[in-house]
Amino acid sequence: MKKITWYSKSLTGDEEEAEAVDELLDLRRLHVRLVPVLRILRRARWLALPDLNIEKIIAKVDTGAKTCALHAFYIEEFERDNQAWVRFGLHPNRDSRRQHVDCEAPIKDRRDVTDSGGHSENRYVIDTTFALAGKKILAEVTLTNRDNMRYRLLLGRNALRRRFLVDPGRSYLLGKEPQPALTSNILM
Repeated sequence: MKKITWYSKSLTGDEEEAEAVDELLDLRRLHVRLVPVLRILRRARWLALPDLNIEKIIAKVDTGAKTCALHAFYIEEFERDNQAWVRFGLHPNRDSRRQHVDCEAPIKDRRDVTDSGGHSENRYVIDTTFALAGKKILAEVTLTNRDNMRYRLLLGRNALRRRFLVDPGRSYLLGKEPQPALTSNILM
């Protein structure tokens, strides 16, 4: 009866306890489907955007948003190696407009996006990597001016799906500093 010893060992590290768990969970009888353990995110958290040289930015987890949205106080389109790129400025600290970072990324698309107030805006879409909860996650991000918003970055469902559970009750569950990515593998 060692059908899930690998799973229970990863939880307990104790071989005898793992065997006891195996006996209690007769998978043939219960038809239990094991699912990966998901990290729980709160409504706000710190993360990094390594592709954009952003070491630390606060993000609001927004399960109502389909894609992520990043603050850009200016946006310029340009061409590099026969490909359309975008250059934009970002205030990573919501309390300081003096601190800014200039970023560049290839343009993936332009889309009409409707915000929660019903206003439609045509936005640039880029792909970028998030360093979040010890993982590197590649996700689409739209660029928009969020100067009047409390959070410079919204984490939408495209970055959260099948990776995290969201508990809106509290903020900063994983700490107030970005956690370095533990793996070089990018989750898609």
